[in-house]
This record gives sequence, C-alpha cells and structure tokens, in this order.
Amino acid sequence: MVAAAADISLVVDAKGVIQDLALGGEDFPGDVRGIWVGRHWMDTVTVDSRDKVQELLREAGASAEPRRRHVNHQLAGGSELPVLYSAIRLDPKGRVLALGRDLRAVSAIQQRLVEAQQSLDRDYWRIRQVETRYRLLFDLSSEAILMVDASTHLVVEANPAATKLLGSPQRKLAGQPFPVGLDARSARAVDAMLAQLRASGRADPVLLRAARGRAELTASASLVKQEDGQFFLVRFSGQPVEAGASSASPSALITQVIERAPDGLVVTDLEGRVLIANPAFVDLVQLAGAELVRGQSLDRWLGRPGVDLSVLLANLRQHGSVKLFATTMRGELGANADVEISAVAVPDATPPCLGFTVRHVGRRIATAGEGPRTAPRSVEQLTQLVGRMPLKDLVRESTDLIEQLCIEAALELTQDNRASAAGLLGLSRQSFYVKLRRHGLGHRGEETA
Repeated sequence: MVAAAADISLVVDAKGVIQDLALGGEDFPGDVRGIWVGRHWMDTVTVDSRDKVQELLREAGASAEPRRRHVNHQLAGGSELPVLYSAIRLDPKGRVLALGRDLRAVSAIQQRLVEAQQSLDRDYWRIRQVETRYRLLFDLSSEAILMVDASTHLVVEANPAATKLLGSPQRKLAGQPFPVGLDARSARAVDAMLAQLRASGRADPVLLRAARGRAELTASASLVKQEDGQFFLVRFSGQPVEAGASSASPSALITQVIERAPDGLVVTDLEGRVLIANPAFVDLVQLAGAELVRGQSLDRWLGRPGVDLSVLLANLRQHGSVKLFATTMRGELGANADVEISAVAVPDATPPCLGFTVRHVGRRIATAGEGPRTAPRSVEQLTQLVGRMPLKDLVRESTDLIEQLCIEAALELTQDNRASAAGLLGLSRQSFYVKLRRHGLGHRGEETA
C-alpha cells in the first residue's frame, strides 16, 4: 500500500540508516535498493541536501502536517535524482517513514521552461537591437521615407528627410492623409502607383513634383505586412531645384524623351530579356502594356527566330554596337513591320545591359528618280529576304532578277532593237516578247528593222 501511494518510500531507523525501501515504479535508474539499504540517508544525497534530511528526521512526528522538502539523491555517473519527501514517525523506537515523489518530470519541464525563458529574453534583446538600428537608419537616411497605413492611407511615420523634402513639420506629417506635400498631378500618380502595388504586389517608380520647394522627386513603394495589417513603405528620392535652374534634371529629361520617342526603345539584359521598354516598342509588338513585355526575350518578336537575336548579340559582344540591322518585327496580333535596329552594349552598368532602338521603315518613300537599273540595291533586297520566304521562292526571285538584267543589257547593246536583242540572247521573237511583258519592259523602244 505504501509503495502504491508514493514513488519512493524509505524506512529509516532512529540513527538515520535506511532499513527498507519500496519503489512505486520500475523506471528508477540503477540498483537503488541494493545501494541505499544499510546506508545512512544523508550519505545518499548531495551535499546541499544533507541539512534538509536532518530537518526531515528532526521534524518527523513533531507536527500533524510535516513539511515537504526537495532532496537530490546522488546517483552513479554524477547524475541526480530529485525527490520531494515528507517524513512521519512510525513507532516509539524512533523509526521514520519517508514518502517521496519523483520530480524528474517536473524538473525536466522546469528546465525547458527556463530554456524557453532564456530564449525569449535573447530574442527580445535581439529585436530591441534590430529596432534600434532600424530607428537610426530611418532617422539618418538622406532619402525621404514614409510608412503609410494601406487601409486608411494615413501617414504612420515620417523620417526627418521626408519632413524637409515635403515641407511639413514632423509633428503634423504623421496622421495626415497620403499623398501629402505633392501637387495634384503628382498625387494622382502616387495613388495609381499604390493601387497597382496593392493589386499586383509591385509597382514601377513614378516621377513627381513637390508642392513646395520646387523639387523633382522619384517615388517608389513596397508593401509591408505587420501583424494583421498592411503598410506602404514609400521612398522619395530627389533634390531641390535651385532658383533659375532648369526645372528638370538630366535623368528626368532623358526619361521623358524615351517615353515620348516615336521609335521603339528597349533595354535588355545580356541574354536579350527585356528590362525596360517604351510605349512605341509596346505598340510595335501589339501588347497592352510595358509589364507584359518585361521579362520576355526580344527573340519572341524578331522576324527570324533564333537567328536575328543571335547575330545581334554576337556583334554586340565583339564590337560593342550595331547600326542599321534590317529585319522585321512580328506583332502579337499578326502584324509584321520592316524595321532597322541599332544597338549598344553597356557592360559596366549595374546590372550590365543592352540598349536597342527599333525604327519602323516600312512606310519610307522610295528615292525619287530611282531608275530600274539598280542592280546592287536589288541584290541587297534579295539577301534581306533570307528567313522571310522559302529557299525555292528566293531562287525564283533571283532567276527573274538575272533574266531581267540580261534582257535590259541586250536591249542597250542593240539600242532597243528587239529582233537583234532576241538573237543576241538566243531566243525566238515570240519568247522574247513574252519575257518583256512578264518583266514589265514592253514600254521599251519600238523594234527597228
């Protein structure tokens, strides 16, 4: 009954020697019974627990509710067995019954709790250090940075650079509806940027103008999730424009020129994947927006797939630039356009890139007065047809060109005498007249006898 009531039970005589031992389980380490029975109780515990054993023996039977004490037994190998004892006197001879509860499970839980608390403390101080660094960077940054609540569009935080750039005291900037400190057109551009960011998770930077201080700005934003809410991290970069100076920076002017250029302008990585494209290029490939072009290979729209882009890249690697490369562009809706491409490599940029200008030449007016005898130009036109039509069609076109040139040369040598020209070419008159009509040369001079 005693063994069932306690994890470990000791019968100790008046001198403190263990006479008997009962265990309530089988998971106790080692031969505890054989080691402890016959030894003094204090000899089985650690040094810091000996005083507790003496107090348990002294207080046994002194009160109706004996006090419990935590005692650590010393085991072989240096391990310890924690036990919570209470002691009662058994008989007038001074024997004591010590009832103990095994605390190893409780001790393990306490150890894990201590380790978890220490881990929380370390994480807390690490977060505090990160927050301190963030606050220092936020306050010392030369770029204007705002934290804006995505649901209410109210400014949550603003660093000193934002206060200076947007021209509002810091105590008033927080809590104001965003956009703030911008003119009406720039405010609409920022609203569109934030709407695109919320819809797709990314948005292109926009050019803005501050309402005060005449400053040209570039705004970019990213979406930050915190707990159950979302915030816009809006970054402004720009410098005030001095009085009398040009109202636009060189980079802003170049950007505006690229956006409004009638020729297609596109920037790719070194493999030909599109990074930036202007509206003219987007229109040329018949897509709805620049975001549909970004990330695609330029080879997707070139007239000779797998050939034109390889030739362009090879020349750019070798020479650094290409001028007036003739090809065609295939639109997504099936339209084809004759174009000339000039390109330049910029290997020292970050990241390295390639720039292409694409000029639509399909509507060029032929040079006035250009006569039929333009053999070099005709040969050049034939070579440009490689990749646009099958080889058998190219051979037929070449044969027709050579036949036409020979007939024209024969007519020149015979001063437009068709009978003599036919004899010179070894043709009958009827065959010669058929070829004249086929090549559109029937208007040449009348036959002379």
